[in-house]
Amino acid sequence: MPTPILASRRGRLGTLALLALALASGAQADVLRIGVASAGGGDPVTFGGSSLSIARNQQVLEKAFEGSGTEVQWFFFKGAGPAVNEALSNQQIDFAYEGDLPSVVGRANGLDTRLLAAIGTRSNVYVAVPKGSDIHSLKDLQGRKVAIFRGTNGHLLAIKVLATQGLTERDLKVINLDTGSTQAALAARGVDAGFGGYELFKLRDQSLVDIIYDNSENDPVYTRQTALVVRSSYEQAHPEQVQKVVNAVVDAARWASDSANQPAVFAEWAKSGAPVASWEADYQGQSLKVRQSPLLDGFLQARYQGVADQAYEQKLIRRPVTVQGWFEPRYLNTALQAKGLQGFWTGYGPDGKQAEAAATASAPAPFKAVEVNHEPG
Repeated sequence: MPTPILASRRGRLGTLALLALALASGAQADVLRIGVASAGGGDPVTFGGSSLSIARNQQVLEKAFEGSGTEVQWFFFKGAGPAVNEALSNQQIDFAYEGDLPSVVGRANGLDTRLLAAIGTRSNVYVAVPKGSDIHSLKDLQGRKVAIFRGTNGHLLAIKVLATQGLTERDLKVINLDTGSTQAALAARGVDAGFGGYELFKLRDQSLVDIIYDNSENDPVYTRQTALVVRSSYEQAHPEQVQKVVNAVVDAARWASDSANQPAVFAEWAKSGAPVASWEADYQGQSLKVRQSPLLDGFLQARYQGVADQAYEQKLIRRPVTVQGWFEPRYLNTALQAKGLQGFWTGYGPDGKQAEAAATASAPAPFKAVEVNHEPG
């Protein structure tokens, strides 16, 4: 098996080659390019856990642009958020589905985007150890080899989770592994533990690992957020295309939020290679409607600002970042109003537990933080 560095490099080069071809074809036709911060799985390649993956599987976007002369293209990045940011910076994609930390890092480095809608929130992080390990708690991770996918939205959350037990990354022997490599390393006992998401349940059900941390209280503070972002230059040049994309995302989120559709939703996500049982485990005690809400509510704003502040404290970014002026709710507001969905989802306050007075797409009062400097860095 190639080393993680080589695997990541090969995946990145392959994706860039595909993007180069897309750019060449884009000279001949109108192309809308969407980047996904995941290697994906299945045939055709897809992903799970969000309304955008439903849109991918059911070709909601392709149908929305049918007859318009616009071709929708999807690109999957094994290098996750950092690789997506590179593609956004090089104007190789127009929209991106990525987690909170990579988005914040991109903004801190001068990447000019607008955050349009939540696309899967409150995703838990889990810690797995090889079956039969003598590691039974987070405390036992001290001095052990632990896989963490650095630079992703799971990275900062891993730091936050470790801090609950008075641990930091320096207390561990951290190995930077992507999602697939983490699973392989756990199965082969190449690491003592690994942070990850729903994909770890597949290994658990194969009796390869034990889950020693799972945020059993479902505390929203210890969850990951993902969203849909667009390059600002694209948004300014093609507002009608952006509105169509957001409309399609809202349609997919409405369908995915219906509890009656839960078996069908999980079946759609299972096309990515993660079995239905993994999604059932990941959603235990949680609501599709809450996690699939597209609202740019107080909770989402607070979590992105919290991630930005923590990233600065941890020296993962060199400049403070504020969410003020970054979130762009007008497309989501238009879609909700047109579809009569203004009150369908509940907007939550900063703690993620108390409902806001009114569910709207707009974020409430802006946070007081230093505005990001959009100089390259």
